[in-house]
Formats: sequence, structure tokens, C-alpha cells
Amino acid sequence: MKEIVLKSTLRQYRLDELSDGEQILIRKAIEATDNAYVPYSHFHVGAALMLADGTVFIGANQENAAFPVTLCAERSAIFAAQSQCPSQPITALAIAARNKDGLLHDPITPCGSCRQVILEMEQRYGQPVKIYLYGTSGIYVINSVKDILPLSFVDDGKL
Repeated sequence: MKEIVLKSTLRQYRLDELSDGEQILIRKAIEATDNAYVPYSHFHVGAALMLADGTVFIGANQENAAFPVTLCAERSAIFAAQSQCPSQPITALAIAARNKDGLLHDPITPCGSCRQVILEMEQRYGQPVKIYLYGTSGIYVINSVKDILPLSFVDDGKL
């Protein structure tokens, strides 16, 4: 038997340790939580992404009584950006969440579907997407979705 160990690296920062641009992106993700439509879970998630040209798009989770057709904040922002600016790579993505008690203490991570979509963006443009996960206790900074999606599905074109 052979044991394979998978490791992920991320860094935790205070908001004031990040650049002005990074702080703005995180604040936009926090503001985007106000746009969530969450009549069932009451769990507001906001995302803000930056394109290579500096354009920022936001997204918020959108629920539906038919749960499979809900949309996460991350994919909401990514699909809006891709629909309007398909030639621009995504360079950064910030995510924040709150519930009835306010912003969450610990950062939340993207779901598996969102991780796969982010991976597709990294593959499409041949560059990583830096991810900022906001919590009041600190911000996790991840250099590539591959750091939180080990053994990811990648279609290399070989059948």
C-alpha cells in the first residue's frame, strides 16, 4: 500500500493587512450579501470578483422553492462576468456570508460546484484566481482553487 498525502496552503490575514484593492473587493462581497434572496435558509452569501482590467462584478445567492435551481453567490458573479466580459480573466474572488446574527465569525468556503466552476475559469484563462474568504475572525487567502480542490476533475482532452 502507498499512502498519498494531500496538502493545502492558505494564509489568514486581518483586513487591515491587505491592500486597499483587496479590502475594497472584500467590502463589495460583504455589501453583496444584501442582495441575497434567501427566504428558506436565511443565509446570505455575497461574492465580488475582479477581472484583469479592474472591472468588478458582484453576485449573491438566490434561492428557490425547487432547491436544485438555486444559485450560489460565486457562480452568480462568475456567470455575470463571463456573459458580459468573456475576454477578461478573473484575477480575484472574495466571498462573505451572514446569518440573522450578522457576519460570520469564521470564513465559509465555496461549495463543490462553485469550486469546479472556478477551476474552469483558471483553465480557460491559464491563470489562477486568488480567493479571499471573509470572516470577522480573519480573511483566508488562497492562491488558487486547486489548493481547496485536490484531485480536481480536469478534462485534458485525452479519451
